[in-house]
Amino acid sequence: MAVLSVKDVSKSFDDEKIINKISIELHQGEIVSLLGVSGGGKTTLFNVIAGLSIPDEGSVWLDGEDVTGKPGNVSYMLQKDLLLPYRTVVDNVALPLIIRGMKKKEAREKAASYFEEFGLEGTEKKYPAQLSGGMKQRAALLRTYLFSEKVALLDEPFSALDMLTKKAVHEWYLDVMEKIQLSTLFITHDIDEAILLSDRIYLLTGKPGEITKEIVIKEPKPRRKDFNLTEEFLEYKREILAHLS
Repeated sequence: MAVLSVKDVSKSFDDEKIINKISIELHQGEIVSLLGVSGGGKTTLFNVIAGLSIPDEGSVWLDGEDVTGKPGNVSYMLQKDLLLPYRTVVDNVALPLIIRGMKKKEAREKAASYFEEFGLEGTEKKYPAQLSGGMKQRAALLRTYLFSEKVALLDEPFSALDMLTKKAVHEWYLDVMEKIQLSTLFITHDIDEAILLSDRIYLLTGKPGEITKEIVIKEPKPRRKDFNLTEEFLEYKREILAHLS
C-alpha cells in the first residue's frame, strides 16, 4: 500500500481550474519528483496534499487514512530555508518538536542526535547567518524530517544553490535519504535534478495542470557519480524534453 495517495484531485481559484483530476502515489522510501513548467499547478497540488487547501474534488490519503484538508500530517519544506536568524541551529531544528509539546531540553537533545548523520556536526550553537547555503538547506531538511518522519514535501529546496554547491548537496541528499528512508515528493523545474534524485518522475503539463506521463528511473541507488554523463541519463532527458516541448 502507498504511504501517500492523491486521488483525482482538482482545484480552482476564481473560477479558473489550476489542476485537474490528479492522481499520484508515493511509496515507502521513494523520492518522487513533480516536473513541469512554472505556473503548472505544482505548488497548488502541494498545498492540497499538505492540508493547507481543500480540493474541489478528490482526496488525499496517508497510510490509508483520509487527511484531505487536515494540516499537520506531512512536512513541507519551501524553496527558502526559513531558518529563524535569532535562534541557534539546534533550536531551529528542534522547533517542530517543541511545537508538538516536547520540553525544550529534550527537543534539543533529540535534534542534536541527528546532526552527525545530516552532516551538521559542530554547528549546533551557530546561527543561520554563520552557515553556507548548503548547510542551511541541510538544517532545514532535518527540521522538515523531525516534523514528520513519514512524508516530506520539498518545493524546489536546492534552486537557490550555485551549480557546484548543488552537486555536492545532491550527493549528500541521496546518501542521507538512503539512511533515513523518508518518503519524499519533490517539486523541481530542473530536469537533470529530477533524473539524478528520483525513483519516479511525474510530468505535470497543460493548463489546467494534469499528470500526463510517469517515468521510472531504473538506475539503481546509490547512483554512479558519473550517471549524469551516461547515455541512459541522456535518454531520460530526451524523453522528458520531447514530452514537455
